[in-house]
Amino acid sequence: MWTSSPGMAPLHATVVQPGYPAHRRIVEAFGTEVLLENGDIDRKVLGDLIFNQPDRRHLLNSITHPEICKEMMKETFKFFLRGYRYVILDIPLLFETKKLLKYMKHTVVVYCDRDTQLARLMQRNNLNRDDAEARIKAQLPLKDKARMARHVLDNSGEWSVTKRQVVLLHAELERSLEYLPLRLGVLTGLAGIASLLYLLTHYLLPSP
Repeated sequence: MWTSSPGMAPLHATVVQPGYPAHRRIVEAFGTEVLLENGDIDRKVLGDLIFNQPDRRHLLNSITHPEICKEMMKETFKFFLRGYRYVILDIPLLFETKKLLKYMKHTVVVYCDRDTQLARLMQRNNLNRDDAEARIKAQLPLKDKARMARHVLDNSGEWSVTKRQVVLLHAELERSLEYLPLRLGVLTGLAGIASLLYLLTHYLLPSP
């Protein structure tokens, strides 16, 4: 999945670092109890505060999502200019908010059955069953997301099976020419701006 078009840095972690506007607003909204000793956000404490309280979760999303979107668009444009055919964006709430769907040419859901999802979440995050279920219920069910996605990768079984699906999807995206109209449009626009600047500086503006 990452062989030709690298994924971007975890922006959700970047925008809440000390010195970023979202960090200050989170501390103002949730208090210093969500801070570690070094000033970083304690993600576990913050997660415990919001997942059983929809109003507080909505507040956190309203703080972080605009900052994440700005960084995401900036980084995506960098990869675009460097010639990559596609960029992978890991957006957990893509289908819940729907705000970014219009910018996505392809949507991919990594699916597994609910029991497997619950067991993996408990193991990965060291959560008890109640906490893990609360986090799952905070998002749309995977089966609903799978119905809305353009591509579905079944991650219920062995990693080798999932990896095979990823390789096939990567090959499909590498063969696709869907990116060409947008790239040509942007390059044409940039060429037009460059030509306009040349005309302004060489013919229309008075010489010193």
